[in-house]
Amino acid sequence: MAKKKTGARITIKLRSTESPYTYTTKKNKRNTTERLEIKKYDPVVRKHVLFKEAK
Repeated sequence: MAKKKTGARITIKLRSTESPYTYTTKKNKRNTTERLEIKKYDPVVRKHVLFKEAK
């Protein structure tokens, strides 16, 4: 029998701290309960900046 999917992965928005640019990604809500903070490339300011999880 196939396993039942519980749907623990959700789609989130990552918003740049220096511009209005956003990325979308998925995270496992069961394993990562706190908000994500990732350094990624921001094409608006043309450098790597901190992206935080938006509401």
